[in-house]
Amino acid sequence: MVFKFIHAADLHLDSPLRGLSALADAPTEEIRTATRKALQNLVDLCIAERVAFVLIAGDVYDGDWEDYTTGLFFTKSMARLREHGIRVFLIRGNHDAQSQISRRLTLPDNVKEFRTDMPETVILDDLAVAIHGQGFATRAVTENLAAGYPPAEPWMFNIGLLHTAAEGQEGHEPYAPCRVDELVQKGYQYWALGHIHKRQLLHEDPYILFPGNIQGRHIREEGEKGCTVVTVDGLAVSLEHRNLDVLRWYTCTVDLSEVSNSDDFAVAVQSAVGEIADANLDCRLALRVICEGETEIHGEILEDPERYIHEIQNAAAVVGGERVWIEKVKFDTSHQKTGHGTLAADPHGLGSLLLRTLESAKQDDVFIADFLRHTKVLQGNLRDYLQTADATKVESAADLDTLLGDAEDLLLTILAKGGIRQ
Repeated sequence: MVFKFIHAADLHLDSPLRGLSALADAPTEEIRTATRKALQNLVDLCIAERVAFVLIAGDVYDGDWEDYTTGLFFTKSMARLREHGIRVFLIRGNHDAQSQISRRLTLPDNVKEFRTDMPETVILDDLAVAIHGQGFATRAVTENLAAGYPPAEPWMFNIGLLHTAAEGQEGHEPYAPCRVDELVQKGYQYWALGHIHKRQLLHEDPYILFPGNIQGRHIREEGEKGCTVVTVDGLAVSLEHRNLDVLRWYTCTVDLSEVSNSDDFAVAVQSAVGEIADANLDCRLALRVICEGETEIHGEILEDPERYIHEIQNAAAVVGGERVWIEKVKFDTSHQKTGHGTLAADPHGLGSLLLRTLESAKQDDVFIADFLRHTKVLQGNLRDYLQTADATKVESAADLDTLLGDAEDLLLTILAKGGIRQ
């Protein structure tokens, strides 16, 4: 017998935007509706692929979110699947356990939500499939849920549905921890995991998979997002990732080491942005651009960063038009080590005096301690601003050394233009 099912997880419907309200050009409406559109794409894919059933491995919702239109949208989406005879099996994740919506809404009869107090098994006799699962009763489940899952049903295709951090993942709470080898020992043919938002294949034969979330919500959730189509043909199991996202996040790194003027800068940015845009023609892009390297224009960037931010936005528009949005620009450049040139020839000039003052400050422990003490107070007063703005934060002697180095580079640029009179 040949059949297909889809494994999805971490829908996070209507996940609230964080920090984007401060960005005047942010496509907030597209981002706000992105998770809904991704769910629509999931339903469309299920229908197009004529899958037998869908597995949702937790976190349909996004915490204690009380907008009932969110739940209504999910219910209508599941009803569309019912119209096509597609069954849905889901478990609650840590965010669903917080949700008031998931407790109060009645789902269509094609949707089976697994128990949260103990593992439960559902037998699909028509497909010879056994699905084992248990949802989260509370937000912070720290015990090993998988340990309580039953042995495999004989002569059936066994699936484990589990919301878990597995053996631990950076950036994710260690909920429902378990080892890969103990999942293998259960004897199941497939493990449908959720909770980790990056697609990860932990094991083959049996497949143990995190499909990732269906829609990236911020720059920490980069790359293609979607679900996995699983085809079962007797003893053979094959997987295919399918994209569902409508807005895709990437970090775009631009090497400025060979850039010496504005024209070169525009070419470098267009090349870097174009490479990502050409590889993602099916989706709108949200890019964080990081300019790095030792470059001749480092001082000019320090002198007028807004100009270069606008040049980056223009270059992105040239390459991708409305399809590419620049979420943020960060400059991590440094001055090419060419020495102080003519400044050294005039040790009594104002430029040399200022440079010596900066070098002296780097070695002055009293100055460093006083500066950091006053800066700590100032940054405390600007806490809200610093959380949203791409501002330089000075919290250590190393940070101050970098700041003084930037001041030196900016001074060199101004002096080279004759901007300080002796």
